[in-house]
Amino acid sequence: MTDLAPARISVGAYLATRLTQLGAPHLFGLPGDFNLSLLDEMLTVDGIEWVGTSNELNAAYAADGYARIRRGIGAVVTTFGVGELSAINGVAGSFAEDVPVVQITGMPSTSAQAAGALLHHTLADGSFDHFVRAYEQVTAASVVLKPATAPAEIDRILLTALNESKPVYIGVPADVAVASVPAANLREPLERFGSAARQLDRFAEAFREAVYSAASVGVLVGPRVHRRHLEPIIRSLADAPGVYIASQSGSKAVLDESHPASVGTYLGAHTQSDAARRAIDEAPLLVLAGTIMSDLLTGFFTHGFDPDRAVELALTWARVGETTFFGVQLEDSLRIVDEVLQDARLDALEPISLPAAASAMPGDRAMTRPADALDPPLSHAAFWRHLQGFLAPHTTVIAEAGTSFFGAIDLRLPDDCDLLGQPVWSSIGFTLPATLGVCIAAPEKRAVLLIGDGSAQLTVQELATILHRGHTPVIVLLNNSGYTIERAIQSPDAVYQDVTPWNWTALPAAFGAADRAVTVTARTEEEIEAALALAAATTDKLVLIEAVLPKLDSPRLLRLLGEGLSEANAPLTTVPAAG
Repeated sequence: MTDLAPARISVGAYLATRLTQLGAPHLFGLPGDFNLSLLDEMLTVDGIEWVGTSNELNAAYAADGYARIRRGIGAVVTTFGVGELSAINGVAGSFAEDVPVVQITGMPSTSAQAAGALLHHTLADGSFDHFVRAYEQVTAASVVLKPATAPAEIDRILLTALNESKPVYIGVPADVAVASVPAANLREPLERFGSAARQLDRFAEAFREAVYSAASVGVLVGPRVHRRHLEPIIRSLADAPGVYIASQSGSKAVLDESHPASVGTYLGAHTQSDAARRAIDEAPLLVLAGTIMSDLLTGFFTHGFDPDRAVELALTWARVGETTFFGVQLEDSLRIVDEVLQDARLDALEPISLPAAASAMPGDRAMTRPADALDPPLSHAAFWRHLQGFLAPHTTVIAEAGTSFFGAIDLRLPDDCDLLGQPVWSSIGFTLPATLGVCIAAPEKRAVLLIGDGSAQLTVQELATILHRGHTPVIVLLNNSGYTIERAIQSPDAVYQDVTPWNWTALPAAFGAADRAVTVTARTEEEIEAALALAAATTDKLVLIEAVLPKLDSPRLLRLLGEGLSEANAPLTTVPAAG
């Protein structure tokens, strides 16, 4: 704010101003009669941009993808009841995956709520708090605004999202949206809380003592490091002598995989390289930085280390041995680890030999074949080899839960690439709307979306928004005639594993944007090679590649994890005794 800025401002404009200050000027969502006044006020703020989506679930997914890439938060705006309930699955995924999304709901007026009016979009019972209470289960904080306290409550809620890297909920009654409130707080931007100084000093002392007797250090980096955008500290840490860096699948390529200290992606017993697995499982001192020890991130709990014996750096606390230091932010604890290890000067380590790329996977055929050989049907082994050769530096790869994500994990990503997925929540359909958010958040990087036919059918409407906004990602649709990950778990031939066949390459034309896309179907190795070459050469249009694959074929990791899920879901062989 400047000296010429107004002394008072509407609640809607105050909220929008805070979002722009936090680096989130894009609002994803849909209009509805209860949020129209709110939207009118928010859109008066310079820099705010409306991104209308096809439905509220897609808006929540798009805001999630946006927040992961942007150095700020994401915002989704819905109407009361029907709109916010449509979005709640996406917000729950943001909670599970530590993504700071702000769910903003336009509500009926305070007088209508006080009178218990039987309005549309309600349960016709006179109660207006059902959905607020539902959101309390999937957000770190929630509030329904009142004019007298709106600025302070908005600031409190947004700070919670920043500090906890979790979604929050803001309900704005229609009359409150236009109410005038003091603008004084806007003179200072919101900033994430710092660490408690005494606790940070104690952690630093304890960590120095732990490092004193260590010959080397293994660092397992989890997705929460990515959420706090702490990649520069990881790069610095990787340059310290005696340090190996591995990532969980949710933070793959948090360090360039070409770096000598990188040992790739760690998935317990399913880790692609035995040497990389030993670097973590047998580390003299192991640091868990922003990790999540869930099933799909640990290879179904096949990790070979004891987390209780590791140094653990969480979002808001750190632990060394049996001592936990509360009030220590991840950015500060990770900085201390870097400083200590730079000073420790541990012995330099020999580089670990890793598979150079997916083309080096055991059992895969060579890329070249005799000139007179027949062009074989496309398989997963061939597809991932060709995709490995296609990927370029400075790419954002978005991989859908299931076949796409577990295939992408075994790739060796070029430098300055990101892999965005949802391995904790694993809600199919997430990635296509998330690609919209990614394209808006990082237009300087080309996005490559990998998604299956079953997943795409859930949220494909947002392809229209991507096309009409002029974004040019490469979308590779893996058409394997149904839910391959479910087939890998159980009952592969069951009727519920099938999906209705679509004419995928006709979609851009159906969405009124045939001139903004290039589409191609690949059924053989030669055809996928040609299709990817076309995608590399076509940067001014969206490229949609339909890759037709056998329905029972799958990548290495999907087969292994399918077996793990099958075992986890198996019925008990004995009935526990009562009592």
